[in-house]
Order: sequence, then C-alpha cells, then structure tokens
Amino acid sequence: MEQFIRSEMLLGSEAMEKLRSAHVAVVGVGGVGGFSVEALVRAGVGEITIVDNDKISRSNLNRQIAALHSTLGQFKAEAAAARALDINPHVIVHPRVLLYSADNRESFFNASYDYIVDAIDLVSCKLDLIISAKERNIPIISALGVGNKLDPGQLCVTDISKTQSCPLARVIRKELRDRGILHHKVIYSSEPALKPLPMEQPPPGRRSIPGSVSWVPGAAGLMLAGEAIKDILGINGT
Repeated sequence: MEQFIRSEMLLGSEAMEKLRSAHVAVVGVGGVGGFSVEALVRAGVGEITIVDNDKISRSNLNRQIAALHSTLGQFKAEAAAARALDINPHVIVHPRVLLYSADNRESFFNASYDYIVDAIDLVSCKLDLIISAKERNIPIISALGVGNKLDPGQLCVTDISKTQSCPLARVIRKELRDRGILHHKVIYSSEPALKPLPMEQPPPGRRSIPGSVSWVPGAAGLMLAGEAIKDILGINGT
C-alpha cells in the first residue's frame, strides 16, 4: 500500500501486516491522546477505538490536533475518528463518547485489544483502566502529567517505579503499589511544573486547570504511539 511505503522501508512488510491486524484503544483524546491517534493511524494500525466524553472548545485550539474552528462543539472522539478516516479510509475506527470509569469498564473491555494507550486525566479512572488492563494481560502505557511544562526534551519513557518529581506519578505509583502492582510503563516529565495563572474556572471536582502549550502534550502523544507500535512489533523486546 503506497500510503505506508516509507514506514515499510524501515519496518518491513511483515511488520506492516501485523500493524494492519492490530487493534489499539486510545482512552482520552485531548492534547496527548489526539496526537497518539494521529500517529497510530499514520503508522498503519488497522483498528482503533477512541474513547472520550468531552467536546472540542476554543481553549483546545492551542494544542489539540483535532481542534479546529470547523470542529468546535463536536465530540472529541467523533472528530478524531473522522480525521482518522480522512487519513486512512481503510482504518476501522470505533469512536466511543464516554468517560471511561469503573461503571463502564465491562462495556469497554468487551472488545479485544492488542494494546491500550492511556491518556486519561482523572486519577480514579486512570487507575481503574491500568489495573483492569493488567488483570486481562493487555499491554498498556500511560501518560502522566504534562501540563504546566515547557520542555519536551525532559519527557521520557520509563517504569512507574523510576519516576521522580511528578505529583501525578507519585499518586499513581503509590496506588498501584498498594494493589500489588510494582511495574507499569509510563511517559512522564521530570521538569518542575510552572504555576499557571488562574485565568479559567476549574470544573467541579478539580482544584485548578493546568496551563498547556502546543509542543509538549503533542510530543508526549507521539511518544506514546511510538512505544505502543514498537511493543506490538516486538521492537522493544516485549
């Protein structure tokens, strides 16, 4: 397929066929997850489930790849799905307009996934997704906090046990450890977080809204997708 010939030049035909038959779920398609969907589709992944319950707003335009003036007000999952099909009309895409949580866990896991990309913001939902995936032996990688950061060069792929200087990583690490999970693959930044100006009212249940720029979340999302692809193909030794 000519569309993927540049990838095939590096990965080979067998790898491209493996990607075509792979099913990856991306949970959370904001600044991070949207770029993950983009990279997965452009890499030739054949089936993608996209999960998010939010709509595109004007404040998303600075960093979210599906956020355009033409998509304002659309559900992020549906806008990302439409974009995926415009990139590759042959991709099988399942947009799911919902907030992943324990309440809809069984519905989500009714499908068979080869890999899960976790780009969820909420701690309780993120923990449930990680734990549920591990119970089912589904490979999963998680993005940790990239808000209030400016340096994408400090993003790294590591085990949750090796994370430092990240409040979200600290919480997730402790909660997983309390449940007997000592190892989990993550992308995080060791950069000290900046303090954002209080320019936007946080929604119910959140103490503040992080500031975010165009280049850090996208870099994290691309890294998430790259790790997922390399894991599926066994390039990372998995």
